[in-house]
Amino acid sequence: MQVAKREDITLFIVGHVTKDGTLAGPRVLEHLVDTVLYFEGDRFASHRLLRSMKNRFGATHEIGVFEMVAHGLKEVPNPSELFLGSRDEFCTGTSTIVSMEGTRPIVVELQALVSPASHGAPRRSTTGIDSSRLQQILAVLEKRVGIPLSKLDTFVATVGGLVVSEPAADLGIAIAVVASFRDRVVDSRTILIGEVGLGGQVRPVSQLELRLREAGKLGFKRAIIPKGQKPADMGMTILPVSKVVDAILGAIPTMPATMAKKETTTEF
Repeated sequence: MQVAKREDITLFIVGHVTKDGTLAGPRVLEHLVDTVLYFEGDRFASHRLLRSMKNRFGATHEIGVFEMVAHGLKEVPNPSELFLGSRDEFCTGTSTIVSMEGTRPIVVELQALVSPASHGAPRRSTTGIDSSRLQQILAVLEKRVGIPLSKLDTFVATVGGLVVSEPAADLGIAIAVVASFRDRVVDSRTILIGEVGLGGQVRPVSQLELRLREAGKLGFKRAIIPKGQKPADMGMTILPVSKVVDAILGAIPTMPATMAKKETTTEF
């Protein structure tokens, strides 16, 4: 390390996980270096994420998205298209959000499936979403909106396997769950941005204009955002809401996606 600093050269240190915290251990190495990069990815997926976890000379939690091809890794210039999926306009239980990864906005499709529990206690399963966050949103929907979810299995996943941890995804999760419960389709050109509070409020989020600008580039025409935030004109129809129930009524059309109604559904 001293030689690298004295000679003004870049030094890459590669370590592996050890249990006893020796020099090869990652935590020891992190204290030695200026930058720590994590190479992440699902072995079943073709894309990989390069995420900065420590950076003494720049921003952290920035990501680079790469795709594994025949000749190696190839940069993905527009990650939003990768995490949007096919965007089936007639698929129930889907919604679209804009997640901030560092300073980079990425449009992500969320999918939810709500079904009757077949074996005792209902299951809550997530992929790419914090499971405790889902539990909180389900409790808000049942208590504040009156949707009976306590006896139903609920599955929520992000398309492409991207891990979304910020609260701004709350509104998209809530809408996807309700859309699956009601068997309704959310307009594929609508973007959902907002944090859901325990009282059922839709709270403001950071970098709203940057999120809306990214959504506009991909052809989204409508955005449901927290009331009180006033973004610049992005050429989109903006629907500000203060409560999650208002967002549900604004995002989910009144006509059912299928002709048959489920016995468990209730009218808002």
